[in-house]
Parts: sequence; C-alpha cells; structure tokens
Amino acid sequence: MPLDRSRLARDILESLFQRWRRPVVGKGAPGVAAVPADAPLIDRAAALLEERSQSSGVHLAAGILADYAACDDAGRHAFLRALATRFAPDPQAIRAALNAHDADPSPARLSAVTRAAEAPRQEVLRRLNQAPAGTAALVAMRADLLRHLPQDPMLAPLEDDLVHLLRSWFNRGFLVLRRIDWSSPADLLERIIRYEAVHSIATWDDLRARLLPADRRCYGFFHPALGDEPLIFVEVALCAQVPDSIGALLAQDRAVLDPQAARVAVFYSISNCQAGLAGISFGQFLIKQVVEDLGAEFPGLESYVTLSPIPGFARWLRDAAAKGDAAAGQALAQGAPDAGWAGDDPRRHALMRLGARYLLAERDGRGRLRDPVARFHVGNGARVERLCWLADTSPRGMKQSLGLMVNYLYDLASVEANHNAYARHRVVNASGAMHALLAPERHTHAKLVLPAA
Repeated sequence: MPLDRSRLARDILESLFQRWRRPVVGKGAPGVAAVPADAPLIDRAAALLEERSQSSGVHLAAGILADYAACDDAGRHAFLRALATRFAPDPQAIRAALNAHDADPSPARLSAVTRAAEAPRQEVLRRLNQAPAGTAALVAMRADLLRHLPQDPMLAPLEDDLVHLLRSWFNRGFLVLRRIDWSSPADLLERIIRYEAVHSIATWDDLRARLLPADRRCYGFFHPALGDEPLIFVEVALCAQVPDSIGALLAQDRAVLDPQAARVAVFYSISNCQAGLAGISFGQFLIKQVVEDLGAEFPGLESYVTLSPIPGFARWLRDAAAKGDAAAGQALAQGAPDAGWAGDDPRRHALMRLGARYLLAERDGRGRLRDPVARFHVGNGARVERLCWLADTSPRGMKQSLGLMVNYLYDLASVEANHNAYARHRVVNASGAMHALLAPERHTHAKLVLPAA
C-alpha cells in the first residue's frame, strides 16, 4: 500500500533528522566564550556567522533562538530588523566579481558573482537551522516577520531570504504523507481541532465523526524536523454522488456508506497549519498524492471533487455595490436568501449569476482570481464545476458567501493543462453550467395585440 511505503520513508527520514539535529558534545566548546551569553542577539548572530566549530555553533544558535523566543514583540521586531539590515550583500564585492567575470568570463567567475550576491544573513539562517528544533523556531520567526512586514518594508529582504530557504527545506522530497485517524496520538488530534480552518470542530464527537467512519479519511503532510506538527491536512468524504450541502456531509446522524460503493471522493476541508509557511505551497502535492492513494485503495472511485467555501463573495458584493454596481446593489437589497427562493425565482438566478461572475471573471490587481480558495484550486489545475445553492447555511457560511459553495473538479487527465492555462494566461477552465450562468439574459416578451380599429 502507498501509505505503508510512506510510513517507512517517514521513519527513515525522522531517524536521519534526529541524528543530524543531535548536539555535538565537545570539550571546551571553542569560540562560545568569545561572545558573552548576555550580549545583544544581533551581536551573537554575527559571532555565529564567524564561528568555525560545529559544536560551538550549534550551542550558540540554540541560545540565540531560545532568547529570541523569550523576547517580547518589540524585541523580536528589533532583532528581525537588524538581521535584515546588518547582513546585506556587499555592493563592492558584487561589483568586483562582476568586473572579474566581464574581463574573463568563466563558470568559476560566474559562481563567484553568485556567492558575492548572496546575503550573509542566509548563512546566519542556515546556522540557526542547525540548532535542535531550529527549523520549527525559524518557521515561528517567519510568522513574526509576516505580522510586522506590512508596517515595516525594511524587512522585505529578510522575508525573501527566509522564503528561499524554507522552500528548499520544505520541498516535496522531505514531505511525508500520513493518514490521520481516530487512533492517531491525542496531541495530534488536538492539533487537528485547533488548526481546522474551514469547518470548525467544536467537540471530540465532531472530530470522531470526521475520522472514525469507514467513508471518511483525513491525510496530512508532515516534515521530519517538525515531528507530529502537521503542515497541511485535507478531510475527505467518500460519497455515492457529488454533494451540494456541507450540512448533510457533516451530519453526525447520516448513514455511513460502504467505501467500496463510493464513486466520488470529496475534499471538503483543506487547512494550512503553520502561519510561518504561508505562501509555500503544499496543497497541490497533497491533493495529487491523496488522489493516487485513494484510487489505489478504492478502484471504484470515478470523480474527485471539492465542496468549497467562497470566503470573499459577500465582501466583494458589498464593495461592488458601494462602487455603483447595479446588480450587486440589487442583490444586497433583496436580503439574505432562504429556502423560499425557488429554482425559478429571479432573485436566486441573479445571485447565482453574481456568484459565477465573482468566481470566473473578477480579478485582483495582479490579474489573479479574487477569491483565494478559487485561486488555490484553479491554480492547482481544477475545473470550476458547479455553484451550489444554500450549501452552507451556518452563520459563517451566510456571512461570507450568502450560503453559496462551489464544487471544483480534479480530473487528472486535464489537471496539468488547466494549471498551465491559468499560470501562463490566467485562463480559467469551467463547466458549461458555470458558463451558462454568465450567459447574457434572454428576455421573452409577449406579442402585443392591438385592439381593432
């Protein structure tokens, strides 16, 4: 089974990481005494950059990270600012390397240009990463940085360097897929409750209903350096047909389906767990791996879809109305939709039309889809398949999307083409039903019969 191989790979990787992280014990720890333990963090970071003893470097890095974690928010911000500004590349060294390459081009001189252009803070970060639990500490450090970045653009170079390194340290080769079930360790299950970002888990009974039944699955990506701390997880329902209501999907009193009879795998919740890894994408790899594993376990599966929220729809509707969009203003004036809006109700048709417009046509300043969930799935190669009426009538669902949800279809035969179309040309693949919602409205007028003269 694929997951058995994943478990073996996880065990091997974790063993290697544990050995690599194990502190090196040496006599005297040469170099540590060169900088006082109570010296400013940034001075200790400079000493770390110059340290040549591995054991001393690990000891020094561990102390820096521990003291950084103990700082208040202002102290952390000051350290991040100093790290961003004090360890920049040397422009003169870059110019000298470029001049040497221009005078006598060669691969070696081009490598020298690359080395000169790399910020010394990257090496500081690499050395901090060698401390026990260093990777987790740097992920937490980036979460701090992202909070301060909007108000402090001087942090941008440090952000670029951290992203560059984290993408390397968290590349797909290091990620391990694990199934999370009711028998998983209690601390991991508590994390799933805490990190669930789409449909909150209020009680242990709620969690059991998502993990224990035979027609439910949950999978997560883990990194050996972070142990049982998940990076991202997806919750899956095995169904007989494509669902159009999250309430029915999550109902605890629903009838459990024999998974061998399932024809549709539904990804109904995908949660990123680490704020410090924002923008480092794992979702595409996760979905593809889970599709492969589910297909191997349940050969009868025919379709892989989502039942996804539309978190930005109501906000966009209000913004559009405020800017004078007549259709958006009229839709808001009708009030919240309810079950009384029948299929032929013009209010229902108008709101569904606006939903399709928001998902397919509305873009941000960079030409991307405005809705973050749509951007994620379309960017991963999914097709926008169906808009679902009153699919989420919870208070949160009504507030953020007036109850609308959407099915995205993952067709493995076309995922790569869809991904490329959007990535290169911002073209969105959508079903005929979605395009029909955007088609110009046709008005039928009764023939006017004039009275006889």
